[in-house]
Amino acid sequence: MQVTSSVRKPLVTGGKTYHDVTHDIARHVENKPTKAWFLAFLASAGTLGLGFIAIAATLWEGIGMWGLNKTVGWAWDITNFVWWVGIGHAGTLISAVLLLFRQKWRTSINRAAEAMTIFAVICAAMFPIIHMGRPWLGAYWALPLPNTFGSLWVNFNSPLLWDVFAISTYFSVSLVFWYIGLIPDFATIRDRATGLRKTIYGALSFGWDGAAKTWMRYESVSLILAGLATPLVLSVHTIVSFDFATSVIPGWHTTIFPPYFVAGAIFSGFAMVLTLMIITRKVYKLEDYITMEHIELMNIVIIITGSIVGIAYITEFFIAWYSGVEAEQYAFINRATGPYWWAYWSMMTCNVISPQLFWFKKIRTSIVATFILSLVVNIGMWFERFVIIVTSLHRDFLPSSWAMFYPTLSDVGVYVFTFGLFFTCFFLFAKFFPVINMAEVKSVLKSSSDKVSK
Repeated sequence: MQVTSSVRKPLVTGGKTYHDVTHDIARHVENKPTKAWFLAFLASAGTLGLGFIAIAATLWEGIGMWGLNKTVGWAWDITNFVWWVGIGHAGTLISAVLLLFRQKWRTSINRAAEAMTIFAVICAAMFPIIHMGRPWLGAYWALPLPNTFGSLWVNFNSPLLWDVFAISTYFSVSLVFWYIGLIPDFATIRDRATGLRKTIYGALSFGWDGAAKTWMRYESVSLILAGLATPLVLSVHTIVSFDFATSVIPGWHTTIFPPYFVAGAIFSGFAMVLTLMIITRKVYKLEDYITMEHIELMNIVIIITGSIVGIAYITEFFIAWYSGVEAEQYAFINRATGPYWWAYWSMMTCNVISPQLFWFKKIRTSIVATFILSLVVNIGMWFERFVIIVTSLHRDFLPSSWAMFYPTLSDVGVYVFTFGLFFTCFFLFAKFFPVINMAEVKSVLKSSSDKVSK
């Protein structure tokens, strides 16, 4: 007899069995790449190659090739750094926090979200390194390592050093958590493979045997790593916000930045997860696993975090007025009405107004609308970082120091390189690794499928 739960829509549709789950997800790893995958991979690899020219030119000539000036010493580099770190935020939230809260809807999307985190953090980490100009001469100065030049140590009071610790910890824990989750699936592919493929996936699966004791250890390690990773959801972007909040520049030194940055990071991270999962769902025909229920729940998170970000924007204006500090008030008025007004209002439109459309169920459950709005949100979040950084810097205390920032081809090229790197890595991941966690989907199949035996 078939019955459908009246409490919540099923998370796995199509009446799938355990064998169906294995076949549907593993076939993309086992089969030859499709023509569509090849075209997409070539496009991303071409973008990577084009961007690499800009990276090479920047390293050869120095960051004088960027559009920086004496007033705007930070611009696209730090904007892109914060933007990529924000995108990497959703992976740890989906995989770790929702695991601790026993949210079953995470199982079909956590694998791709975790992979997205790894690739986004790699893209983010590039910008501080490149910003050093000659990283091979001085990158190690950011680390508290003994050196041969005397007792020179990094400044432990600097939030830039906290960034190094926070992001490296975040990356390490996320990488281990992601790989641990892959091991049972690697073993499944190993058991279905032959020849060289069997050898490779056998090595990757670390001798997984599927015994009860092995599963017990797997679950224990997953919970421990989730417990370690959960504080990182709050700490990483909080520490990134300290790069600005601990300064004395009007528009930056505000205590609202930590929670505001965390909410914004989850906001943009979930939007990128939606963008990637909608494409993956369609290309790999995984509609029975990444259902409208998953998409609707992620859209609800976007409504909540988008509303928090909107409140933060209003609060900034209120506190600037309430402070009575003229320079602070001018900084925010200049954002909305100054030379960069177009960036400010693009930010407001994309981040505050567009997510409110998800209050309508018809839009919230529309694939096309969700895909478009997920792109709009990430565009808006890039503008948010640009507005915070550039509009606060381009007007100094002295009018004689006022200057505009104009990005150069080198600025744009370095940014393009990170897109090429991100999507090249993601396409390779989607081809050679199971894009959905087979083991976890199977663990919730009986309670979350639309086919329940009675």
